[in-house]
Amino acid sequence: MTSKPEQPLLLHQVQLLEAEGAELRRCDVLIQAGRIAAIGAEAAQQAAACEARVLEAQEWLLAPPLVDPHSELEDPATGSAETLASLERSALAAGYGTVALLPRAYSWRDRPERLQGLVPLGRLQLLLWGSFSHRAGGTELAAHADQLAAGAIGLAEADQIPPLALLERGFTLAECGRAPLLLAPRDPSLSQGGFVREGVEALRAGWPTDPCISETLPLQSLLAMAQRHPARRLQLMNLSTAEGVALLRELPEHQRPEATVCWWHLLADSGSLDPIAEGWRVVPPLGTPNDRRALQQALADGVITAVAVHHQALDAEEQLLPLDQRKPGVAGHRSVLPGLWQELVVQRGWTAAQLWRVLCFAPARLLGLEPPSLSLGSDQWVLFDPNRQWIPTDDPWGPLAANQPGAAGPLTGQVLASGLIPELERWKASAV
Repeated sequence: MTSKPEQPLLLHQVQLLEAEGAELRRCDVLIQAGRIAAIGAEAAQQAAACEARVLEAQEWLLAPPLVDPHSELEDPATGSAETLASLERSALAAGYGTVALLPRAYSWRDRPERLQGLVPLGRLQLLLWGSFSHRAGGTELAAHADQLAAGAIGLAEADQIPPLALLERGFTLAECGRAPLLLAPRDPSLSQGGFVREGVEALRAGWPTDPCISETLPLQSLLAMAQRHPARRLQLMNLSTAEGVALLRELPEHQRPEATVCWWHLLADSGSLDPIAEGWRVVPPLGTPNDRRALQQALADGVITAVAVHHQALDAEEQLLPLDQRKPGVAGHRSVLPGLWQELVVQRGWTAAQLWRVLCFAPARLLGLEPPSLSLGSDQWVLFDPNRQWIPTDDPWGPLAANQPGAAGPLTGQVLASGLIPELERWKASAV
């Protein structure tokens, strides 16, 4: 049975997470014209009057859309790996309402005019990071104040630490004010050419290993720089090692920079991933089982602030290259919520509110946004079924990227509907 587009839907006894700090509760929710029309007893009364279709939603979760603090999109218009249209479609279908793009692109977004023109076709909130240095070359500062005036949410760099002299100059000039500075604690000159973090598991698999000092030494420099310039808002991008977590834990909470972790580092490690599986080639490199456990615990404790998708799409031709020759990265927003729900909620005992804190509320604050919440009349909601099994290859809402871990499926947990993409609501509701 397929609902008419205008037919209201009553979610009977859905699990409702309204806002950060709110308790998860069961109640009726009326959805009308893609918006929340009523909650609680009022929803049931209005549903009877408007002849709403009743969906038994006891196992489902209604919550605000997710926020991705950093991903990449190299060719928004004509990319073979991903376009703005395909990224927007797949991110919305995966439950994301906001995506912030890093400056890396074919036309590096390091000048005000390059921060213009990226306009989503639908309801995705697209934010842009400006660039700390010119083309991340590490020799010349980009125009910080001009980029921020043009709408950049903050300044970011590539996947490595800038030269300390340039970093000191940028912090001292302070054109960025209190805008966030998102920097990766990574020095590739210390990586020894490896692409898997050093450990017994990587040695057994025969992979070239990357020592943890490629993260900890630049991290120490960044932490020292943050203490030297406390007025700057330093954020650490993609922490990946247990040793890095330990360095953050040593700091008093008020001195600890905000930090992100890539979702893939929470799900996979060098001991659990099949040697022929997708997902080995990432920057920073995939860690050991101990690294993964430390990252999960740091996220639970608030030592790490938020989870990033860090979407880096490769096309099918690039994906055919040997591991040591292809560009690094994993892609796909759609596997994030199902994967982390199974790992952190089902396996580790997290609550739905804890997961939404690191996927929604904390990433919003990291970007300087008001954390999303549910309210009457709003279309800012997603409906998630944590028990629904599905095959990603059968999903018409997927991204174009060829480097999607778990794309062969099956996955457990799926976004059934979103107020931000009514087409998804009708398509998925008809299958319920």
